[in-house]
Formats: sequence, structure tokens, C-alpha cells
Amino acid sequence: MIDYKVQIAQIIAKQEIGLTAEEIAEMIEVPTDPKNGDFAFPCFRLAKTMRKAPQMIAADVASSIENESIFDKVEQVNAYVNMFICKDAFVRNVVSEVVSLGCEYGKSNVGEGKTVIVEFSSPNIAKPFHIGHIRSTVIGNSIYKLYDATGYDVVRINHLGDYGTQFGKMIVAYRLWGSEEELEKNPIKSLLKYYTKFHEEAEKDPSLDDKARETFAKLENGEPEEVELWKRFRELSLEEFSRVYKMLDIEFDSYAGESFYSDKMPAVLKELKDKNLMHESRGAQIVDLEDYDMPPAVITKSDGSSLYATRDIAAAIYRKQHYDFYKNIYVVATQQNLHFKQWKQVLALMGYSWEKDCIHVPFGLVSLEEGTMSTRKGRVVFLEDVLNKAVEKTREIISEKNTSGIDIDEISKEVGIGAVIFQELSNNRIKDYVFSWDKILNFDGETGPYVQYTHARASSVLRNASQQELDRIKNCDIKDFSYVTSDSAYELTKLIYRVPEVVREAAAKYEPSILTRHLIDIAQSFNRFYHDEHILVDNEEEKVEKLALVYAAKVTIANCLALLGIKAPDKM
Repeated sequence: MIDYKVQIAQIIAKQEIGLTAEEIAEMIEVPTDPKNGDFAFPCFRLAKTMRKAPQMIAADVASSIENESIFDKVEQVNAYVNMFICKDAFVRNVVSEVVSLGCEYGKSNVGEGKTVIVEFSSPNIAKPFHIGHIRSTVIGNSIYKLYDATGYDVVRINHLGDYGTQFGKMIVAYRLWGSEEELEKNPIKSLLKYYTKFHEEAEKDPSLDDKARETFAKLENGEPEEVELWKRFRELSLEEFSRVYKMLDIEFDSYAGESFYSDKMPAVLKELKDKNLMHESRGAQIVDLEDYDMPPAVITKSDGSSLYATRDIAAAIYRKQHYDFYKNIYVVATQQNLHFKQWKQVLALMGYSWEKDCIHVPFGLVSLEEGTMSTRKGRVVFLEDVLNKAVEKTREIISEKNTSGIDIDEISKEVGIGAVIFQELSNNRIKDYVFSWDKILNFDGETGPYVQYTHARASSVLRNASQQELDRIKNCDIKDFSYVTSDSAYELTKLIYRVPEVVREAAAKYEPSILTRHLIDIAQSFNRFYHDEHILVDNEEEKVEKLALVYAAKVTIANCLALLGIKAPDKM
């Protein structure tokens, strides 16, 4: 597709204003008010070098480019050159590009030949997969899809929390209060009950904490009984997690969790020691980070057992050696900000310049209306319950309408689960929010179901087209697009045109909400076009041109939903 910013920059650069076409392209803006043109070039920066008032420079540039065939009109407004693109040619270029590329529209190859790792979801085994995990899970999955769509070779890692003192606690609790029969019947809820009871009892009997530390030390040392129980908890947890991932249609390339790096930690400890970075403090081994205004990074505890930092250092080194990543992205809550700063600083002190390519993508926290979630206190909302309730609610809504010709079970899943995902991705990821059933299951307004319904509406319009008309659209057999240059049609086309740029921006900023907000704009613009225009008119050329824009909108909406991990039903 024509990159209009680049083409306009090349035209302006011919006027010898002292800037390269690349510099001009970076300065070109897209006005928020369409009355100010499709693109605008500000001339403030040129005043000093050209020794003229910016308004005069803008007037000169406008008069020198106004006869270029790419423009319908060029105006000078104060210090801006406002440019209006030839609508007919613009719509033809955009629609033809979308039709020819189909499901590939919006993608690019900017990351070709580079490997990006996205670590996301990463729940703790033997604990509930709760609503708090949805943020890392769906944000991470969308970031994976965005980087994949921009040409990178992406590796999806689920860095399971399958190691640490918590497993000492779990094993102790199971031995004291658990049973195989109960565990087999309801694994995660039983383990949550044992874990909660452990903390209740440990408040009365602190020696339980000592037993937990001793048990984890045995696990790290490979004691058979502890290892066998740990494996059992891990397998049962993965079975539970896999149901949720299947509902969300999410897959991973690796489930290498913390335990995977246990045999790689001795080499890390030796390297830290050889480089004189580690020293003893109260029996623990630490790296002093006082010079960097941070508390020390604890590498091993006084009993010799490892911590998160040790395992994350080992994991980063392994990933660089194994994948030679361009970026190593961690989608982890803001609570871990200090942790990431600490171990990245340790990597820098070890001499690994690639530590700057380890990117922490933080996100805000989820709390319950009655307070903060706490696994220790058993106060959680299971994610599987949320998804199932969303599906049930959707089925109730759909059942009230005409359901002939649709698979109500399948549509309920696609729309219900899509609503939950869209709600998570619709706001800036850094914001905290309070979980509310009413909010998450509200399908009105700027929601996933609204966008999905828009896609279904476009599909419905196209079902009323003849095969001959559809063939003309798919073969781009359309003379011109003079019938689709109304304000609503042109605004929709401009939003479709911007999708590849929006996808690249969302990936670069690790921010799926950039795409989500743009998708809402497209859906709203399509619905304005749908209401403003009579699409299935008697005039065949007019009808085919309008149907072609409907087709382009349908493809674009489906592609954007896919990048968010949401289905695009043809009927609702």
C-alpha cells in the first residue's frame, strides 16, 4: 500500500527547505479534526533556518505542491500546510490492499530475522488459576500476536512458578492434613485449602515455617519423596490450567518453569563468586546494589536454597544462549518492579550488555470489591468460573433473540470469552482495577460483543450480495470508487488504512489497548457508514463499490480481533 506520509514527504522535500524526506515524514501529522485535512505539515521548525515566519513558509510550501495529483486540495492555515488526499484514489488503494491481502492485512515484516521471547501467564502450580492471572495471560498473548504480526520469530514461554519455599509449605500441609482421595477429586481447591490452613496454623506455631524451609531444601537436594509429591502437584496443576488455556485458545512453546533452571544455578553462583560480586550477609549470599539506590539482591538464603532472583538470572542467561533473543519480554505485575530492576542490574554487573534487551512489561493489579485477593487466606475468584459465567450470561442474552441458523453454544463461548478478554485489553495495562461481575459481564457500550456484532453485521450485508458481485470484489474488478467518498465512508477508510501503523505502535509500546481503542473507532465508524448509506442499491456499480468497503471493514475487524485473541463470528 502507498505510504502517504512517505509520498508527501518526498513531494515536500523537492521544495529544498533544508530537510530530508525522512525528517519531513517524521514531522507530518494526522489532524484530529478532518476539516484540517488528512495530513498536516507544521513549519515552526523551519523558521530559524529559513529566516522567515512559519506562516510564510507554510504559504510557500502550500502553493508549490497544490497541483500534485495526489491532492484534492492544499491549504495554508497559520503555520501548517493542510493536505486533503484525493478521496477516490485513496479509497481504491486501501480497499484493494485489504481485499488482496485478506487475513494478512495489518501485518508487516519489520522484525524479520529477529527472535522475541514473551514470558506470560506463569501461574504458581498447586495454587488457583484466579482472576488475577488473566491480566498477564491475555496481555501477554496479545503482545505475542502483535510481535508475530510484525514479522518477529516469537517464542511463548509459560514460566511456571513451580519452585520455592511455597512448595515446602504445600508438602508439609499435605502430609499433615491432606488425603489422596480428596486431592484426586478436586486438586486445586484441595491444595488451596491445605495452603490456607498452613498459614493459619503457622501463625499459632511458627515452627511450621522452619519445617517448610527444611522440606524445600530437601526438594532442591533431590530427596525422592519430596520430588515425587512436587511432581504430582505439578501434573495436577497443569491439567487444571490446560482447561483454562483451551477456553482462551492460548498455547505456549515452552512450559519451562523455575524448576527447569535448578541445575543451571550452580554455574551462575560460581560466576558471581568468580567476579567478586557476591558476598555473605547474615548467612545469606547477596549482591550489594547500594550504589544503584536499591536494596541488595539476595542470591541464596542462609540455608543455601535459591530465590526468584537466582532463578531469573539463570533463566535469562539460558535464554540468551539458547534463543539469542532480540528482546526478552516479561509480562509481570507492577508488584515486581523492584525485583526486575535488581536482577537486571546484577546481569549488567556480570558484564552482560544484553540485559537492556530484557524488558519488564508491568501491568496494574486486580482487587476484589471486598478487598485485595489473597491465596494465603483463600480469598480468590477462579478464572475458570469467570469464563464459564460469562458464557452462561451470553447464552441467556442470545437466547432472547432469534437464534435460528446459529450454533448458540459456540457463539456463546466466542462472545462471552471475547467479552472478558476485550474488557481486560480495553484500558491501559498499567491501570489497577477492581474486579466486578457487573462490569465484566456488561455487553453494552464499547465492548467486545459490540465489535463482534459489527463484524456479524458486515457479514450479514455481504450474504445479501450475489456471487458475481463478490467475485468482482475479490478480483478487485471495480472501475473506481467515486460512490464511496462520503464523509462516513472516507472516515472508515482512513481508519482501516491506519491499522498496520497501529499494530506496529501497539507492539512497540507493549500496549494492546492501542489496537483495542482503534478497533472501537473502526466499529463505530462502520456503523455510522451502515446507517448513513443505502448499501444494497439498484445501481450495480454503486452497490459493488459500497460492498467492497463493507468487505474491507469485515476483514479488518476480524484481523484486529484475532490480534487480541478474540473470535469474529459471522452471525450473532
